[in-house]
Amino acid sequence: MGGSKSSLKDDLKWSFSLNSVLHAETSEFQDIALLDTKRFGKVLLIDGKMQSAEKDEFVYHECLVHPALLIHDNPKTVYIMGGGEGSTAREALKHKDVQKVVMCDIDSVVVQFCRAQMTANQEAFCDERLHIAINDAKDELEKSEEKFDVIIGDLADPLEGGPCNELYTKSFYERVLKPKLNPNGIFVTQAGPAGILSHTQIFTSIYNTIKHVFKNVIAYTAHVPSYADSCGWVLASDEPLKLNVGQLHKRIQERIKDELHYLDGASIVSSTVLNKILQKSLLEETHVITEENARFIHGHGLASDKA
Repeated sequence: MGGSKSSLKDDLKWSFSLNSVLHAETSEFQDIALLDTKRFGKVLLIDGKMQSAEKDEFVYHECLVHPALLIHDNPKTVYIMGGGEGSTAREALKHKDVQKVVMCDIDSVVVQFCRAQMTANQEAFCDERLHIAINDAKDELEKSEEKFDVIIGDLADPLEGGPCNELYTKSFYERVLKPKLNPNGIFVTQAGPAGILSHTQIFTSIYNTIKHVFKNVIAYTAHVPSYADSCGWVLASDEPLKLNVGQLHKRIQERIKDELHYLDGASIVSSTVLNKILQKSLLEETHVITEENARFIHGHGLASDKA
C-alpha cells in the first residue's frame, strides 16, 4: 500500500494512503503531482502542498467563486488568476449570465494534465465562454485592454521561492488589479489556512493588505477536510458589499444553472461570522505584504531549491 505525505509544519504531516501516482513532474515553475488516494480520490499537489481533492474540492471552489458573483448585481466578465485545474472556471461558468471567463495560469503543464485528468471539469474546458491564457497573471492583466466585473485569485499560497508571491502584495492590488475592475467590481482571493492555530501565517496579513487598498473587505472561512484545516478567503470592493440571506438565495435560484453542493444564502452569510480568536487577530494585524516584507506559509517553492 503506497502513501504520500503533505507537510503542514516541520513537526506535523498529513498522510494519504494511495492507490497510484497518476502524474508527477517538475515544470519550469513548480513540482506537480496528481495522486489517486483511497480517501479523497484524485489529489493535486503543487510544491508538496495540497491544492485540491476530488471528494471535497467543491467546498473550496464554491466558497471562492459564488459569494462574489452572487453579491455582484450583474456579473458578466470574470478574470481568474491561476486556477489551472479548471474547477474555479467550472463554478464561474455555472452562472448563466456570465459571458466571458478568462483563466490565466502561469504553468501550461498544470493546465494540460488537469484538462486530461480532471473529468469533473471537462465541460468547463469545452465551454466557449472560457478563454485560457498561459502567462503570468500580472503581465496578462497589465496588457489587457479589458476590465472585469469580478477578479478571482485562485493562486498557490505564498511560499519562499514560489511563483505567486508578487500577486499578494499591496502594490499589485493597488497598481495592477484594482484598475482592471469595472465600477462596482469585486475582488476575491483565497487567503490560505484560517484555523485557530494556522490563521496568522498569511490569512490575517492578506486581509490587512487588501484593507489598505479597498474600502469594503469581508473575510470568511470554511472547513475543508482534505486540508485538515479551515480555509480562508477575502472579498473586497469599493462599493458596499450586501450580505442578505433572502437576496442571495433568490440569486442562486435565478442565476445558477446547476445545483450548488455546499453553499446556500444562509451558509454564505454564516461563513463571514468568525470566532473571537480570528476576529481579534484580524483587528490587531498590522503587517502589509510588500515585495520587501513578505510573509510565507511553511514550505518552499522551486526557486528556493535552485538558489
